[in-house]
Amino acid sequence: MTRDERTQTFPLWPTGAPGARGTAPEDTPRLTPFPLDTPGPHAAVIVCPGGGYAMRAPHEGAPIAQWLNSLGVAAFVLDYRVAPYRHPVPHGDAQRAIRTVRARADEWSIDPARIGILGFSAGGHLCVSAATIFDEGDPLAADPVERASSRPDAFIACYPVITFGEHRHDGSMRNLLGPEPDPELRERLTLENRVTPDTPPGFLWHTADDAAVPVENALLLVGAMRRCGVPFALHVFAHGPHGLGLAPQHPDVAQWTNLCAGWLKGIGFR
Repeated sequence: MTRDERTQTFPLWPTGAPGARGTAPEDTPRLTPFPLDTPGPHAAVIVCPGGGYAMRAPHEGAPIAQWLNSLGVAAFVLDYRVAPYRHPVPHGDAQRAIRTVRARADEWSIDPARIGILGFSAGGHLCVSAATIFDEGDPLAADPVERASSRPDAFIACYPVITFGEHRHDGSMRNLLGPEPDPELRERLTLENRVTPDTPPGFLWHTADDAAVPVENALLLVGAMRRCGVPFALHVFAHGPHGLGLAPQHPDVAQWTNLCAGWLKGIGFR
């Protein structure tokens, strides 16, 4: 495989995604690889930009993948489907992305046992959904990708949407579940309820005065992880607006990248 082939954006389902309403780009979930040219196998992280399940913020995509590359980690930016698509479509896209990277790990010199997922805001909800709701794959599937596990080996959640309870972000919830969400589905996608001892380790950060997605979202998740004995790191910065990404204009918050780099090293991803 040439360098150009290894970095070319490709659809997650070559013959069309399940539930697609058409063939336009917004109907076609896809991955953009950011592989490494050094000898592997490398750890890899799938990046889910935020945007309230209505769009995908560019500053939470390619720049994050390039930062991961600077740490010696391969990356893949996921263009998952957003509204008018609703659950379980985005979650299915994330699961398919993890399966794809694992099933095709040799093509990008990736270690299939070191595949993580990272997300911002609603993309954080998607990433934690993937980390708490997964399966081991279908060994009888004709498609070799579907035989691979959808469980990530680690997750990174940045100012994530977690709960659809008291501290919810209404826009994300309604874009994902509809204007009048079914109470049972709403409870099922309230992710502090989905943590088990099988949930992979996680790194989370938030700002204490986030006015869009309250910091309680991160606190609720790590509380559940603590009760289940799942390792985590949590960093809460005193000040900063929602949606900072790499936070280049906020030096205090920008420390999250160094903190996360150390955490990745600690879990064997570097």
